[in-house]
Amino acid sequence: MDNSKKIIKVQILNAFAENGKGGNAAGVVLNADELTAKNKLEISKKVGLSETAFVSKSKTEDFKLDFFTPTKQIAHCGHATVATFSYLKQIGALKNDSSSKETIDGKRKIEIIGDLAFMEQLAPKYTDVSHKESVILKSLGLKKTDLIPNAPIQLVNTGNSFILVPVKSNEILKNMIPDFDLIREVSDEFDLIGYYVFSIDTEYDATSRMFGPRYGILEESGTGMAAGPLGCYLFDILKIKKKSFNIQQGKYMKEPSPSLIIVKLQIDNEKIKDLMAGGKGILNKQLEVEIND
Repeated sequence: MDNSKKIIKVQILNAFAENGKGGNAAGVVLNADELTAKNKLEISKKVGLSETAFVSKSKTEDFKLDFFTPTKQIAHCGHATVATFSYLKQIGALKNDSSSKETIDGKRKIEIIGDLAFMEQLAPKYTDVSHKESVILKSLGLKKTDLIPNAPIQLVNTGNSFILVPVKSNEILKNMIPDFDLIREVSDEFDLIGYYVFSIDTEYDATSRMFGPRYGILEESGTGMAAGPLGCYLFDILKIKKKSFNIQQGKYMKEPSPSLIIVKLQIDNEKIKDLMAGGKGILNKQLEVEIND
């Protein structure tokens, strides 16, 4: 074997599986302490999923996690976090039901409830993007009349930034025609991961679609870091005063992969203090990836 090559084992897990099926696949690489950022990007490209998590030792938390898309590193990834901690619990590497992760953007608490893993997100920050409403609508092939009345398009950040777009019905959600170049332009301008378009005309609290072409993700089937902002939007903007929301995603993709993301809000004096977003991770398969050492 070529000594300049190295074989890396990658676990592929489906996070946010709905009723044991579907979900959003993430790569998980354990014992990643010796891998460089260049190695991690090469592995992520070869795995070809929206995100891969790299787990290494932390001096301050239980684990250090780095997240890479096929094109760049990102601060947080909900579904890859859920996949990682579900898997760590399943293989016995996680002894307790409370854990924590260190990331490039600080530390976050993790909770395990049964076979569900939940990741802490921050209190929401809202940014008005009404001056860009016509461009955002155009980028989705939507009209103003497709939106829920008195529900603004809003940028929400609980750790990553997403533009949330509330549409009237699942039919509108299903039939949207995204212009990925235009979505990428808007995403660059506001430093977004992407758009989270949703309807509350559904058997769950919301059904959603996530478009993140800026990060090489045309559409994703389960996005915990977007579901968190949506839970906050439902509570703060639409005044749905619940502490827990079930959010479906992935149903209307070209190749449907329904996901179920559970968002639990921590409320103090009617204000969201922080939140946990999570779901179930199911081991799908293991890959071996060859990289340049």
